[in-house]
Amino acid sequence: MKKMILSAIVASAALVPAAFATDAITAEDVAAAQQAWGEGIVAIGAAYTAGEDYTAAATAHIERFYAYGSHDVLFKPTLAAEDQFRGDFDEALSYFVGGEIAEDNGFAIAPYTNVRWENEGTFIDEDSAMAMGNYFFTTTEGNEVKVEYSFGYVRGENGELQIVLHHSSLPFSAN
Repeated sequence: MKKMILSAIVASAALVPAAFATDAITAEDVAAAQQAWGEGIVAIGAAYTAGEDYTAAATAHIERFYAYGSHDVLFKPTLAAEDQFRGDFDEALSYFVGGEIAEDNGFAIAPYTNVRWENEGTFIDEDSAMAMGNYFFTTTEGNEVKVEYSFGYVRGENGELQIVLHHSSLPFSAN
């Protein structure tokens, strides 16, 4: 009887994705999450430009990359001044596509053609990671806009990394 129960436990454990078990977050996981996040920002802008449902694209982006609903999320967007912090899904959506908050013009619908990352450093512990550096948003004219960032990640229920901390700002200028 014990052998049958043990076999059933082992068999059911094989159905659990490795990410749910004990897979630690790696630097490669962080780099892949960053790349995919940037591609998502580009896709939102492309949907807007093509007259497609860019709000649906932004909704899918936030659902995929941010841990709203399962964790508290600390989000301080680059171009937020009056309402600096976006503590819930609707406020994040407003930042990306405009709408709910008066100062939001739709950061992700600019549009951008590429997002390039330069990590200053990445810290990884047992169940989270933090990365800090610069990311560069390429405009449709080919110019890069440099933005400073700090992102914190946890592994979501689907095994993918999700953002629990997002702080970004424009570099200091004495002018």
